[in-house]
Amino acid sequence: MTAETDTQAAPIETRNPPWGKVIVLEEGDRYRINRIEVKPGQHISTQMHYHRSEHWVVVSGTARVICNDQETMLTSKQSTYVPMNTRHRVENPGTIDLVMIEIQNGEFLGDEDIIRFDDDGKMLPKK
Repeated sequence: MTAETDTQAAPIETRNPPWGKVIVLEEGDRYRINRIEVKPGQHISTQMHYHRSEHWVVVSGTARVICNDQETMLTSKQSTYVPMNTRHRVENPGTIDLVMIEIQNGEFLGDEDIIRFDDDGKMLPKK
């Protein structure tokens, strides 16, 4: 009998934006896997990507997902797909942290591909 070893890799990067936390778990040539936490009452910016799609899986909490002005509510074990060139945002309307796994897939995954929008739907200038 052999002892099991812990094979969980250390996070590649951790960011702490005002709305929560993003932990990069794994990345390759055309994909990146993130663990995203959104605090109660908070949301990520409304955004769009020209070169990647995203698949979000809710681990815990409640997600209000808005894709091209269509709203969907997701809870634990539910998921949604965000195609390229689709304006999207996720909000946490609940009372506990929203935890999601995000799988990004595409030819370019850099932050330069994030197009952000203000609350009126107008594209914001790059920083």
